[in-house]
Amino acid sequence: MNIRPKVGVVSCSGECCSLGTLSRIATRLVLENLRADDTVTICLPLFLAGSSEERWFAKMFPTVAVDGCHRLCAKKAITKYSAPTAASVDVESLLEKWGVEAPANRRDLDASGVRLAERVAQAVAEKVDEHRRKATRLPS
Repeated sequence: MNIRPKVGVVSCSGECCSLGTLSRIATRLVLENLRADDTVTICLPLFLAGSSEERWFAKMFPTVAVDGCHRLCAKKAITKYSAPTAASVDVESLLEKWGVEAPANRRDLDASGVRLAERVAQAVAEKVDEHRRKATRLPS
């Protein structure tokens, strides 16, 4: 029996700007729609508060950080308290690369914001796929 481990997807908490909202919605799209059978999430605030279960998972399994901005808080936290991330998505860098403006509203995304979240989610799903194939960190 070949059991493939799940990939953790951790979104930044970024409540202060629309990029945080975009990263959280994109993460939910990956978890619930695009890669529902292959992913789980880690609660970043619980992780930062010292949850041994959250930190153990991020140490033992591939984890993709989805950060809203260049500060890369999720990636830095995972690396500091568990292990290097298997991959990282910087939403702000993606938007710059695509030549797209961040959504104007930090609370609710309009139709174009939702389409942008779907595009970001696809980029995250690609990172999940890369690391599902590699199975970089397996439990010991």
